[in-house]
Amino acid sequence: MVYNIVRFDISMLALLPRPQEPFEIIGRLVPIYNGQEWKVYEELLDTPREKLYPDDSFDPMTYIDNPDEAAFLAMLDGNCVGSLRVCKRWNKNAFIDDLAIDRAHRGKGVGTMLMNAAVDWGKEHELYGVSLETQDWNLRACRFYLKYGFKLGGIDRNVYDAHVYRGETALYFYLLPE
Repeated sequence: MVYNIVRFDISMLALLPRPQEPFEIIGRLVPIYNGQEWKVYEELLDTPREKLYPDDSFDPMTYIDNPDEAAFLAMLDGNCVGSLRVCKRWNKNAFIDDLAIDRAHRGKGVGTMLMNAAVDWGKEHELYGVSLETQDWNLRACRFYLKYGFKLGGIDRNVYDAHVYRGETALYFYLLPE
C-alpha cells in the first residue's frame, strides 16, 4: 500500500470532518516527576476495552489557505484513511489539534507520515517545536508519541473533571530542538 500525504484544500471539503473510530484501551501511561524530569511506566489492563471519542466539531474551511492552521490527509487509492490538524500556538509551537487514523490503517506508518508533515509545516513557519495533549488511557497514542521522539512535559489531573472523561489525566508532550 502506498499512502500519499496531502495538504487539505478546498477541493477536499467533503473529506473533513471525519467521523471518529473506536480505539483499544490496553492500559495507561503513568507519569512520575522527580523534580527535574518526567519518567513514565505502563499499567496494562487484564482485559482491553474500546473507547470512542465524540466527533470533533470544527469548520474545515478554517484550514484552507490559512497561514496559522493546516490539515493533512493520508490518502490511499483516492480515499482518506487518516488526518492531522495543526495550528500555531502563542508559544511558537505547532500544536497538534487532532490525529486520527482509520482502524484498518493503524500501525502501518500513516501516523508517522502525518506527523512528519506537521513537523515540516512547523519548520516552514519557523516555529520552535511541536506540542500536543492526549490522555493517560490512550496508551497506544502515548507509545507512538514517545517513539516519535516527543517528551512528556507536564500533566493535568483536573482538566477533565467536569467532562465525561472524569478521572483521566491530560498528558502534554513536546517535540523540541535539542
